[in-house]
Amino acid sequence: MERSIFTALAGSFLAIGTLGALAFVQPPFESPQPQPSKPEGDWRLLDPVTYENISVFPVVSSYSQDTSAFLTLEEGLASGEVIVREQGSDGLVRGRDGRPVYLPPSNTGAAVNQLVLVNHSKRPLLLLAGELVSGGKQDRIIGKDRIVPVGAPPLPLEVFCVEHGRWTGSSQFAASSTIVHPSVRENAAVDQEQAKVWDAVRSGTNLKAEAAAAPPASAPRMSVSRIQGAIASNGRTEAYAQIYQSRAVGVSIDDFVYQLERRFATATSGLKGERVVGVVVAYGGEVAWSDIFASGDLFDHYWHKLSRSYVVEALARPTYHEVASRENAGEFLRHLTGRETQETEPGVYRWRETKEDRLAQIELDALQPKLMTLHRLMLRRTS
Repeated sequence: MERSIFTALAGSFLAIGTLGALAFVQPPFESPQPQPSKPEGDWRLLDPVTYENISVFPVVSSYSQDTSAFLTLEEGLASGEVIVREQGSDGLVRGRDGRPVYLPPSNTGAAVNQLVLVNHSKRPLLLLAGELVSGGKQDRIIGKDRIVPVGAPPLPLEVFCVEHGRWTGSSQFAASSTIVHPSVRENAAVDQEQAKVWDAVRSGTNLKAEAAAAPPASAPRMSVSRIQGAIASNGRTEAYAQIYQSRAVGVSIDDFVYQLERRFATATSGLKGERVVGVVVAYGGEVAWSDIFASGDLFDHYWHKLSRSYVVEALARPTYHEVASRENAGEFLRHLTGRETQETEPGVYRWRETKEDRLAQIELDALQPKLMTLHRLMLRRTS
């Protein structure tokens, strides 16, 4: 499979080879990029849904792409159409329908930061950074947004470990209803560093408090010691999933999620001719995060997993008695103007990252069956 990586740096040319393809840097005017068909101005921001120290601004649109052609990771793993295995785990496995699936031999053994993924479905597979795959020798999270096309050969998949203390078990992975919380997703999606991912898991958040400028706040309800106790509670395994499963964190995450989702459903129930396609999230008075999708259907699929992740972040942050303004939240709907890095698999997808001061924006464009931005993430850096 050929893969081209384009990094837009004005006034420079650089050519390097990667995965048998030519990767190069060129000025934007020499190779204009097509723009997704969805107009940015079609988004509308609603008033915030607030609970405790979190504010969630629904992003709605009267324009929706048809995303039914795409398969999500959770759907694919649950149906057996997508198989994730440890690198080096070769041989026959069976899908959900009982048919044998062959994984070709590899010359390398299992590795912490790489798995093998096979898409046997008839739809391209959508992967989001931070999605958890459970099982194998360790639980892992997807390292970067991407699309795996139909009929692709077994894909070496870049991942990050979110479970210390275990390197045994079956070679297969199962579906998970979890996306890791924003501080961990940030380190996977933007920093791409295993050490920072694990530090964020163990501390709950890598937020650097600016005490001098911050308003009065109470302590986070999920303290570092409680989080560390929760993830270490499963024998020798220190697993991210324990944050959700253990009462050692001292609070009920499920209760918090229920209250947030109930308020969100009420606030968005009267929409006419519009669908919720995303959210902008603030903690205290600071707007920190946004996830926006190409369709209401895609948002609906991910919403519960995302809401759980936002709640963990809220519980791990100090409780500031302040609500973010709608004007500040609206800033997360604009496109950044900093340096853009692109990574493209011809005819399949284009991944774009733009950084501007403390903000980072990542967009995943599907190139087939037509050009559309499937997922757009913007975040305020915490490290």
